[in-house]
Amino acid sequence: MKKIAFLALVVVLTTACCRESKNQEMKEVANISKSTVKSTVQALITQYGGDVKAVAERGVEHAASLWRNTDGTEDAFKSYCLNHFIADTKEKALTFEKISRNIEILRGHFNKISLDLQRPLQEPMGEIFDIDKAFGGYSANAHLIEDMYRNKIAFTIALNFPYYSLKEKEKLGEDWTRQQWAFARLGDMFTARIPASILQNVSEVSAASEMYIANYNIHMGHLTDQSGNSFFPDDMVLLSHWNLRDEIKSQYSKGIDGVEVQGKVYAVMKRIIDQTIPEKVINNPTYEWDPVTNIVYLDGKAIEASPEGNERYQQIINNFHAMRAMDEYSPLNTAVKRAFEGGMEITQKDAEKLFKKFMSSGELKKVAELIKERLDRDLKPWDIWYDGFKARSNINEENLNAITQKRYPNAQALDADLANMLVKLGFTKEKAQFLSDRIDVDAARGSGHAWGAAMKGENAHLRTRIPSTGMDYKGYNIAVHEFGHNVEQTISLYDVDYYMLNGVPNTAFTEALAFIFQKRDLELLGIDNKNPEKEALQTLDNFWNTFEIMGVSLLDQRMWLWLYDHPEANADQLKEAVIKMAVDIWNEFYAPVFGMKDEPILAIYSHMINSPIYLSNYAFGHLIQFQVEQYLKTGDFANEVERLFRIGCLTPNAWMQEGLGEDISIKSIIKEAGKTVEAVS
Repeated sequence: MKKIAFLALVVVLTTACCRESKNQEMKEVANISKSTVKSTVQALITQYGGDVKAVAERGVEHAASLWRNTDGTEDAFKSYCLNHFIADTKEKALTFEKISRNIEILRGHFNKISLDLQRPLQEPMGEIFDIDKAFGGYSANAHLIEDMYRNKIAFTIALNFPYYSLKEKEKLGEDWTRQQWAFARLGDMFTARIPASILQNVSEVSAASEMYIANYNIHMGHLTDQSGNSFFPDDMVLLSHWNLRDEIKSQYSKGIDGVEVQGKVYAVMKRIIDQTIPEKVINNPTYEWDPVTNIVYLDGKAIEASPEGNERYQQIINNFHAMRAMDEYSPLNTAVKRAFEGGMEITQKDAEKLFKKFMSSGELKKVAELIKERLDRDLKPWDIWYDGFKARSNINEENLNAITQKRYPNAQALDADLANMLVKLGFTKEKAQFLSDRIDVDAARGSGHAWGAAMKGENAHLRTRIPSTGMDYKGYNIAVHEFGHNVEQTISLYDVDYYMLNGVPNTAFTEALAFIFQKRDLELLGIDNKNPEKEALQTLDNFWNTFEIMGVSLLDQRMWLWLYDHPEANADQLKEAVIKMAVDIWNEFYAPVFGMKDEPILAIYSHMINSPIYLSNYAFGHLIQFQVEQYLKTGDFANEVERLFRIGCLTPNAWMQEGLGEDISIKSIIKEAGKTVEAVS
């Protein structure tokens, strides 16, 4: 996962904060009347001519929506607009360049501060003290936007580079130049005024949730059954949910022998979901635990063990209240709207409609029947993670572990191999070296993430879990995914023509592009898949993965909508609601495919706790990945990847049109899956 995404979402999407009045008796309120807006616009037209009318109207109206009585009187507002409006196009372009340079400096250094302060939390740097958590939760840039209102830089930007809504971008963007797109992205910086104290609290709550998940390890070697049997290596430690899921995936290569082990992992997952998991067994190797009976043992004797309680759901409640505090200050007045319309630039309703349509596709039952044939058994609920379409599915994971552990005994070994990996993917030696020089590899406490640089001269960071025995295949697979993020982050920072266009439209795109790298992990190990059905199986793999993540994403959406309908709910009530919603979604879309009802498995995802309203990015990412992969079949991989990464952060459909010549769609993947399943059967 792209770790920086959520923190960037808070700053970029809300993009504002109000300064707290030094005079506590003065209440901060909007104070610019429509008549003042009208007279100000007319004064600008009189001064510069009728050609500025449309620009002046938009700029003045937007600046007025942000102005408060603490910024000055109505006369002061009008005077400011008359003095700072830029009518000359050359002067405006030069001003934009100067602002962009300074924004890069500010974002870049604040990003580096956050990265360095959170190192003790993100990397295995010894025991975490409370002071580490305090500094890790500190947001150095929480007052940046507040300061820009104080010195009125914000009003200069709002006046001359005003905000455009999503609908306006979609309509007008078809005829915009690259510079006009960059102007609009600058305008996105100031859409609302959120108090710095609220942004700081969001940062602290987010850091706490990140720590909760980063330390949610299960010592699998200490799992047992009523007969005292163990099922996993003594030293196996798996992070929830990522490593638990990946352990289920790894067992498919063992055929029917892996089913019992998968069932044990699923039993762990259900205990986490309903919070009956004993607190003693979380991140603790002292005890033995039977997840089926939920009995905890110490030295072979059963002992009393209290459940975790509802901490998992309390973390969600904490994030909800922190983010809800922004609502009254934002035109996108819920966290859901800010995540979708602001961040993804896709409405929640459109996303839900698309997901439900996909999950109702008749082709899913056909693929399920094929999976049953390949497994030679009825489907189990954890087969939402069926991994048998991948090239590695028939390769024993122990053999893959041996390869990756030898090649990457530590982070330095992976770091030294990045350029070579890029050359294998078709990048020139010069470009491969340029990119690898700007990406650093760090060992991670959690499953791993990519943290991009925010200014030229700073490096992106690839973080992945590397045990003392070397990087296992699970860690390597995640690392290749994060490497894809880093390559995108670096190209779209250095090679995009305007800094304000750096990046991609939303995190769904960076996930899609990271999936494209991750899919080539065996190729990078030198393992050649000569299966003639390779492309067909890859299509089915993407199709099935999309089915799985759309259900999880729909649950994430419904959970947040439920929270807004029940803002005073406690953690116990949320837990009951989430489990019910997970079961309802399962029964509607998965039970007809799997042949079983009332499974809660969709509620296991850790993103629901430490990455609020993020999961839908993965669902869209799978769709975009499929469309990009289809396009890449006819082009040179490295050259096309570079071209696509250089497009920058247009709106999603604008990016797709420029990059692939089509909109985001489920039609092609459903059609191809239908054709493919018949060919493979």
